[in-house]
Amino acid sequence: MHLEQLHEDVWTATAAQTMFGLHLGTRMTVVRLPSGGLWVHSPIPLEAADHAQLRELGPVEHVVAPNLYHHLHVGHLAQAHPDVQLHARPGLRKKRPDLVIHHDLQGETPTAWSKVLTSVHIEGNMLDEVVFVHHPSRLLISCDLVENFTTCPHLLTRLYLRMGGIYQKPGLSRPLRLLFRDRPRARASVERVLSLGFDGIVLSHGDLIPEGGPDVLAASYSWL
Repeated sequence: MHLEQLHEDVWTATAAQTMFGLHLGTRMTVVRLPSGGLWVHSPIPLEAADHAQLRELGPVEHVVAPNLYHHLHVGHLAQAHPDVQLHARPGLRKKRPDLVIHHDLQGETPTAWSKVLTSVHIEGNMLDEVVFVHHPSRLLISCDLVENFTTCPHLLTRLYLRMGGIYQKPGLSRPLRLLFRDRPRARASVERVLSLGFDGIVLSHGDLIPEGGPDVLAASYSWL
């Protein structure tokens, strides 16, 4: 695992991942909280050496499954760090009965994070995601809110991105827009995120957006 440091208390790491034959990849984000403990968002597959690397940054205290789809590796991380608290959307309890979920992840920001992170639930859609703004770094941390593929060597994936209108252009693909069933509620959620004063965007699929994030987010959801 290669940890890329984005801020004195924020790191990311990527891993290959395919879905329906598409090579979309995935990204994990690690935030060191004021307590010194770590908050891990959307874990990727980790080896023993990777867990040791995390422990060098601090004890893993919280692991977050931020929506109903980015949950595949949270159980393995929790097993490797037995004192960790798992936070997930309520719907994941039914989808993953094998997981011990300690806290339902809602739009309200838990006290343990509230000094540095603000949570926003993106309502009105089937992705059911909670996104986070880390105020010290001015980073918006998300999974599927925005994708950003400046290049892609895999032909089928490249065709999917072009069809979705997001190849070499950050945004939300047209197929995913179909999952938004209540546009006024979703629009209000996006406006709430835009009010939080972030700059960069950390996302799961594609390249990081280091600056100009509010303009990217507003343009990505102008169809709402």
